[in-house]
Amino acid sequence: MTTEPVKDLATDYDIFDPEYIKNPYPAWDELREKCPIPHTDRWGGSWMPTKYEDLFALAQDIEHFSSESVLVVPIEPPEGYEELEGSAQFQEVGAPPISADPPLHTWTRRLLLPPFSVKSVQKWEPLTREHCRSLVDGFIDKGRCDGAADYAQQIPGYVIANMLGIPSDQSDTFTQWVREFLEYGLQNFEMAAEARNKILTFLWQQITEKKEKPGDDLITYLVQAEVDGEPVPDQHVLGTCFLILVAGIDTTWSSIGSAIWHLAQHPEDCQRLINEPELLNTAVEELLRAYAPVTMARVVKEDIEYGGCPMKAGDKVLMSFPAANRDPEKFENPDEVIIDRENNPHIAFGAGIHRCAGSNLARMEMRVAIQEWLARIPDFKLVDPESVTWAGGQVRGPRSMPVVFG
Repeated sequence: MTTEPVKDLATDYDIFDPEYIKNPYPAWDELREKCPIPHTDRWGGSWMPTKYEDLFALAQDIEHFSSESVLVVPIEPPEGYEELEGSAQFQEVGAPPISADPPLHTWTRRLLLPPFSVKSVQKWEPLTREHCRSLVDGFIDKGRCDGAADYAQQIPGYVIANMLGIPSDQSDTFTQWVREFLEYGLQNFEMAAEARNKILTFLWQQITEKKEKPGDDLITYLVQAEVDGEPVPDQHVLGTCFLILVAGIDTTWSSIGSAIWHLAQHPEDCQRLINEPELLNTAVEELLRAYAPVTMARVVKEDIEYGGCPMKAGDKVLMSFPAANRDPEKFENPDEVIIDRENNPHIAFGAGIHRCAGSNLARMEMRVAIQEWLARIPDFKLVDPESVTWAGGQVRGPRSMPVVFG
C-alpha cells in the first residue's frame, strides 16, 4: 500500500485518493480513452474496467469471476494483530448471497426475493414517509441543516431496523458500525474487524431472541425459513442479516444524499418534480445512473486474458458500476442529469445473478425521501459546494452537505 501521488491512472490509480473520491468522472473519461481496463498495485492490487460493455460482460461471467470476496480492499490482519475476543465464532460467517457463488448463491438469493419484492416493500412506505417528515420537522425552523448527516443518513438505518424487528432507537448505533466497517474500516483493519464483530454479536443476540419470541419481521422470517425441507443454518441466517444491514444502509443513504446534492444545485429540476410529480420514478432512475454509489469486487478464478489484460488467478477486479453508467458509448450526454431520460439501462444495482436484491427498497426510500423533502423544502441550496465532503472507496456519497433554505 502506498500514499504516493498518482502519476499514471492506467498503471497506478488510487480509489482512495481524495480528489478521485470528490470527483472521479474525469479519471473515468481519461481511462476509457487511454486504457479502459487499468491496473494498480495499490490496496492489494486490482483491475478496474471503466466501460459499460466490459462491466456488463464481467458481471455475467460467473465461470471466471467469483464473488467470494466483494470488498475492494483485502481485509487481512496486519502482522502482530491479535484476534478480537469472542470473534472466533464469527470467523466463517459470510454475507450470502452477495458473497456466494452458485449453487450456494442460488437458494440464498431466492430466500431474499419475497421480503424485498415490490409488494412487500410497499408496506414500509408509510413508515418511511412518516420518518422523513419527522426528520424535516427537526430542522425546518432553523433554515439550514446538513442534507447528508441530518437527513439522508438517518433514513435507511431506521427502515432496516424496523424490517429486521430491531429497536429503531438503536439505528444510529449500528449505522455507525456499518460506516466503520464499510467506509473508514477499508483502510483500517482493526476498525473493520471490531465493527464487524459488534454487528455480528448484536445480530446474533437478535436472532436468539427471535427464536424464543418470534415476531412479524425479517429476522423471524429467516429463522423460520426452510430450504429443501430443512431449516436455514444459523450461520447463513446471521450472514444474510449482516448483508441486509451493511448493504442496506450505506448504499442507500449515499444515493439519497447524492440526489439532494444534485437538486440543491439544480432548482429547475426541483421545480419540474414539483410541477410534474409523475416524473419522479424516472428521475430516481436517472439519479441512480448518474450518481451510482457502489463499486463491488470480483476475484479472478483462473488465469485469463480479458480485453488484452493478463488477469491472474486471485486478482481483484473492481466492478465500477458508476463508471459504466457514465460511458458515452452507452448513454447520450452521460455527464448530464436528464430527469426525464427515457432510455436508461443503468446498472447502478449491478447486473447478472448478483444484481441487488434490495433494489426495490432502495428505490422506494429514494422516491419518498425526495418527495417529502421537496414538499417542505422546495427552494434550497448548498452553503458552499466546496465544503461538501464525500465518502468513497467501496460506496461513494456525500458525508457532510450543509444546505440553507428559507
